[in-house]
Amino acid sequence: MDGWQVWDLVGRLGGQLRVTTGAVLGWDIGAALAMAQALGINTLIAAELLPEIEAVMVRKLNEQMEGSRDG
Repeated sequence: MDGWQVWDLVGRLGGQLRVTTGAVLGWDIGAALAMAQALGINTLIAAELLPEIEAVMVRKLNEQMEGSRDG
């Protein structure tokens, strides 16, 4: 159940992106963990899972952005 709650949290983190010109850097993890706590999600599990999900999200978003500049 905790994993599904973290996945739901991921869907809510769109406004917590750290970006620079032309690249996504990741989420504001402090804000993400505060949101997890406010939603009653186990913050230890969120702290374990979010960096792994974040790495994939950053890679995929940056690939998409790079593809849209090339095409």
